[in-house]
Amino acid sequence: MLIAEDSAFFQHSGYDIDEIKESVKRNWREKRFARGASTITQQLAKNVYLSTSRNPLRKLREFFIAQELERNLPKQRIFEIYLNVIEWGDGIYGAEPAARRYFGKSASELLPEEAAVLAAMIPNPRRYTPARNLKYLEKRKKEILDRLLRWKYLPPDEYEAAVVRPVVFRQASQAQ
Repeated sequence: MLIAEDSAFFQHSGYDIDEIKESVKRNWREKRFARGASTITQQLAKNVYLSTSRNPLRKLREFFIAQELERNLPKQRIFEIYLNVIEWGDGIYGAEPAARRYFGKSASELLPEEAAVLAAMIPNPRRYTPARNLKYLEKRKKEILDRLLRWKYLPPDEYEAAVVRPVVFRQASQAQ
């Protein structure tokens, strides 16, 4: 999740100025909100306290709430809460329910490729579901696994196995 959503999470204090600059450049170039720059802390602030509106006032509130979260909670706790409140599909909130729904196992038992698929869903979990966007999820899974290898979070042999091993989703009829 950190590799996919906020690789500088443990280095910043709630916002990532480099990501904000990149986002502004791309959004200006494309003349639309094509790219966000929210950190995990900002996403947590939005999910717990605010709406999903792209209103600049909401973004400003999100910034200040993120600062308060960073001042009052350890990074590990912010990440833990984030993993337990984010949406992974219609009515699926939290990493554990997502792992059970999509793979029929605990989050702690996920293989690297399964964890990468869950991370790939986060930007838009209702759109990026296995039933609707498997091609996107496979592409994004590979990108996330590539980062894990490059940053040495995944040994080369585990990377090779994760890239070729097919991801087997639990059938909707098996969901609890």
